[in-house]
Amino acid sequence: MKALSGGKVCRTVRVDSEPSWRTVSFAREEKRLLRAGVVGLGRQAVEDHLPGLRAADSARLVAVCDENAQVVEEQQVRHQVPGYTDFRQMFEAEQLDLVVVCVPHDVGRAVIEAAAEHHVHVLKEKPFATTLEEAKELAGICAQSGIQLMVTLQRRFNPIYTSFTQLADQIGTPFVIDARYTLHVDDPSEGWRGSATTAGGGCVIDMGYHLIDLLLWYFGLPDRITADISVSARPDRIYDAEDTALIHFAYDSGPYGSLLLSRFIGPKAEEIRLVGSNGIVHLERGRLCRLTNGGDVIESLIREHGWPSAAASQIDYFRHVIDGDRPNLSGPEANLAHLSFVAACYESARTRTCVNPKELL
Repeated sequence: MKALSGGKVCRTVRVDSEPSWRTVSFAREEKRLLRAGVVGLGRQAVEDHLPGLRAADSARLVAVCDENAQVVEEQQVRHQVPGYTDFRQMFEAEQLDLVVVCVPHDVGRAVIEAAAEHHVHVLKEKPFATTLEEAKELAGICAQSGIQLMVTLQRRFNPIYTSFTQLADQIGTPFVIDARYTLHVDDPSEGWRGSATTAGGGCVIDMGYHLIDLLLWYFGLPDRITADISVSARPDRIYDAEDTALIHFAYDSGPYGSLLLSRFIGPKAEEIRLVGSNGIVHLERGRLCRLTNGGDVIESLIREHGWPSAAASQIDYFRHVIDGDRPNLSGPEANLAHLSFVAACYESARTRTCVNPKELL
């Protein structure tokens, strides 16, 4: 393996002198696959997206990129693909159909713009953008260039989460939603996530994006949002990206609820509880239950070790989106609602007033 200028790696591969039907079959199959690159090789990429690409039927990994040269070398050796420390060089050197973007939030726009310039479709790790205004601008860039962009919301490809509405139909009239996503990070100031400038905010726009997506998917965009946020979990540290948020939301014709988000409150918990006049639906990571109002379990669904499968399903679905066979479940226009929810939370916390996110759109 020999390094070339620009960070590209050239591999020498021995080819048998006499081709067989296996070689021809592989070549035909290879033409069918999307050529995918990954920008940003942090934990999310290594644990989710790279295994997802290996397991997907519709794409193959052909390049990796990260600003950390050591990380690039580790992954390019592991996956036997060229590696880059500059995503612009990767777009110039590789003939990509698809790029998976897993970078700090403030870098996302530059990668999307470069992909649009080279007409490469984008699978973007959440959030879509750092602000609602930026989201509107990026939606225009994607539309003008003709590329498809889908935000990585893997829960939409996990049968536990897709079954929620089926059980919700069996609990009478729903009136209360209790949702929470909490975990413990010892130092919320550490890394780029501690800065609102680089992250766009804290737990609301980052980890909270997944729960916000589920709320919008199941119930739609609320009519009223009131939020309080905190940067007080570690008074001995300096940071301005919120560590905790408590959000109250309501619908003019429907339930009301609360959403607790925190990067400091352990243990890790991710759940939505929907209370109806004739029962409760309780959703947590890997499990879905329908209960009586007294708390007795009527039925439950359990799925273990499903996340790599969900990542692969998401990539394969995105291939159908690119081919025009399926609707884009989390495209730019859809994610404007997510950013309006986020913006309403921050506006409410700033002004200490109730905000209608629909008016922000």
